[in-house]
Amino acid sequence: MSDEPEFGKVVVFGVGLIGGSFALGLKATEQVDEVVGFGRSLATLKQALDLGIIDRVGANAGQEVADADLVLIASPVGQMPEIMARIAPYLGAQTVVTDGGSTKMEVVASAREHFGDKIGQFVPAHPIAGAENSGAAAARGDLYREKKVVLTPLPENTVLNVARVRSAWEWCGAQVHELSPSAHDRIFAAVSHLPHLLSFALVYDLAVREDCDQFFSYAASGFRDFSRISASHPEMWRDICLANRQALLEELDRYRAHLDVLRDALDKGDGDVLERTFDVARKARRDWAEGKVK
Repeated sequence: MSDEPEFGKVVVFGVGLIGGSFALGLKATEQVDEVVGFGRSLATLKQALDLGIIDRVGANAGQEVADADLVLIASPVGQMPEIMARIAPYLGAQTVVTDGGSTKMEVVASAREHFGDKIGQFVPAHPIAGAENSGAAAARGDLYREKKVVLTPLPENTVLNVARVRSAWEWCGAQVHELSPSAHDRIFAAVSHLPHLLSFALVYDLAVREDCDQFFSYAASGFRDFSRISASHPEMWRDICLANRQALLEELDRYRAHLDVLRDALDKGDGDVLERTFDVARKARRDWAEGKVK
């Protein structure tokens, strides 16, 4: 650990699970002098202050980002354009901005629109860590430990700015990887956004039935595992689905095609098709769970 913190002042927009855990991670390794927080709710900001997530509640966004070393935008992706527009005119020449959004193409487009010739100061990122709970109380300093964080650097980013963002996430314990924004959105539409959509859809289908209580009373561990992510923040996932809608629609169509094959097999009583599908899925799931797929 270095004698002096790497970051003097860090400004966090959104002090809940993602932003709060980032702040706590830097604090735990003593790599930040001061964390200033912004958010939509004064109650949440006060809670973050009381929990030691932030050192101070920000009053003027432009003034705070002017001399900040690092800015993290950890709001739902639908709120990011407004935050970018608010801070862009005041960014200090040495200030680096990153984000915690689960989609990248639309976030990057908004950044280009609002940051303009300062786009090189924005290094997009996506921490692959989370929980169904949200808010400042859910934040914890070890959330990113041994978890992947994906950076999607832009052509305008300097090597130094990318390194500074990489270093911040590594101080939080993360394993940092890089993808292009388009590759990121294509991959996460399949392995994150589609599973959330499916989980929300199944639980919704049961919840709106007249006898829903009876269904839920018999649900066990399989349903609990599959439905866990449907307890995630509705606004956040609304924004994610809409922001990555093209890639998500493509994955949804692929999934529906596979469902049609299984439906046809059920209709025909074709156990061979069912078993072959289940066998391929079982092997792939076990290989992933055992760490054979990196």
